[in-house]
Amino acid sequence: MADECFTDPRLAALYDALDPDRSDLVPYLDLAAELGAHGVLDLGCGTGVFALLLAERGHQVTAVDPAAASVALARAKPGAERVRWLCADGATLPPLAVDLVTLTANAAQSITDPGDWQATLRGARAVLRPGGHLVFETRDPARRAWEEWNRDATHRIDEVPGVGRVETWADLLDVSGPLVTFRWHYVFAADGAHLTSDSTLRFRERAEVTDDLRAAGFDLREVRDAPDRPGREFVFLARRP
Repeated sequence: MADECFTDPRLAALYDALDPDRSDLVPYLDLAAELGAHGVLDLGCGTGVFALLLAERGHQVTAVDPAAASVALARAKPGAERVRWLCADGATLPPLAVDLVTLTANAAQSITDPGDWQATLRGARAVLRPGGHLVFETRDPARRAWEEWNRDATHRIDEVPGVGRVETWADLLDVSGPLVTFRWHYVFAADGAHLTSDSTLRFRERAEVTDDLRAAGFDLREVRDAPDRPGREFVFLARRP
């Protein structure tokens, strides 16, 4: 199940406004060009920011997400007609033939169950043409990013157009091995509503991901650094033989 911040229409509508800087997507756009990818599957597309950027550059894009509220927002954006939008996940994909599958931001880490993760990798491989690529990022567990997920570090107040003032912060709830659970709070000044969204991410070691890719039938080509977050992320580039 997707988190409330993606499935609740009121929270999903805040996503773009609260995270307007998507410079983290630029390396993925450049990679799609580097690989000469025509057809791209944006897996975990959320509100469609990356899918629309790809379409603007001339890629043939299919965008998939399990959260209907987020997909509805994506479909309503200018240029959305150039993208095929699907409410699904990596294990329930229809027949496709693409050159590149991407999971940007937290999409890979949000798949916490090992069985679901393997099903997603197998699903990605099934829709890739031979020689096609899978690329995704995951945080390096050694950097212990969750130690900064507290109210002091995350508290902010934003004026959101059409919504008004929204106060947000995160609380760390639990760290159990590779699983980290946290809660986002959203307080709306307009009516005093206090909504929350709980998330769990899986922090995978580099060797674990390498083994998972091999088990799913991928060849690992390269592990890159995220240019905008040096030393904090692993960016895996794998190829379907």
